[in-house]
Amino acid sequence: MDLRQLPALNALRAFEAAARHESFSRAADELFVTHGAVSHQIRALESELGVSLFARDGKRVRLTDRGKQYAAEVRAALVALAESTRRIRSGDRDRRLIVSTIPSFSARWLTPRVGRFIERHADVDLELLTTASLIDFNRDDADVALRFGYGKYAGLHTEELLDEVFFPACAPNFRGGQLPRVPRDLATLPLLRSDDELWRPWFDAAGLADLPEPKRGVLYEDSSNLLQAAIDGQGIALVRRSLAMQEIIAGRLVRLFNVDGPSPWKYYFVCPAALLQTKRVQAFREWIFEEAEQFRLLYERTPAVCDAPAGKVKALP
Repeated sequence: MDLRQLPALNALRAFEAAARHESFSRAADELFVTHGAVSHQIRALESELGVSLFARDGKRVRLTDRGKQYAAEVRAALVALAESTRRIRSGDRDRRLIVSTIPSFSARWLTPRVGRFIERHADVDLELLTTASLIDFNRDDADVALRFGYGKYAGLHTEELLDEVFFPACAPNFRGGQLPRVPRDLATLPLLRSDDELWRPWFDAAGLADLPEPKRGVLYEDSSNLLQAAIDGQGIALVRRSLAMQEIIAGRLVRLFNVDGPSPWKYYFVCPAALLQTKRVQAFREWIFEEAEQFRLLYERTPAVCDAPAGKVKALP
């Protein structure tokens, strides 16, 4: 076989991820690239093959019959390649630490801090895997997963790492710096929407039971895109504390009110019980729980723009 006929590996990886999720956006999150990059790779692959792998209906995509067949074959080949790579690397396995987490948490919480772990543990070769899919420790090459969910992971060692809350945030120059001063002011302002961050629980926590869930405007599937829209001044976003604090500390966002909305999900440190006893996992566990505690203290010391409870400050005219 002439291996020169093989498509580019990046295009095959983009296609496999998009086929598995049936979503270019989720494939982009997993691969840590933009939606446009995934779309470009797949169009180039389709052009090279001379077939349509996806049927496109607006923003939605679905595999064609040829696409389904090719996706199964590509995935089998990539799994075989990954397994061969794992075997080659096994000689250095004791010093290699593989941590899996979701792309948004990796980009906005873990990555800005991970340099401190590297400085403390120069003998550990850290590898970060970002994926929206759950890691299967029996199949995938990972030591630890930082999961965002309910904490029900049967057969695995599971510890709560961070709880989560939601709060409204916007750019400091939103509306020329004329920011809302009480939660009731939000009724007349553009509220950004997301698949994961619903306003209803925060409205209830702020005493605004009469305000409906926003139904107009752009709906953001990706939390990072939602944050960027708020930074760009497009409106007020209901943000996750874990993802937004880096932007607040940097001054690109401000937290508006001293009111937190509840989250049904938390971040968990998850690993097989046997791996918990290894030196590399113990080192990472100790470090990341220290970082989580420092993060909690940082949040407690970061005031909202309006520090008064709902109803105690006169609303904007």
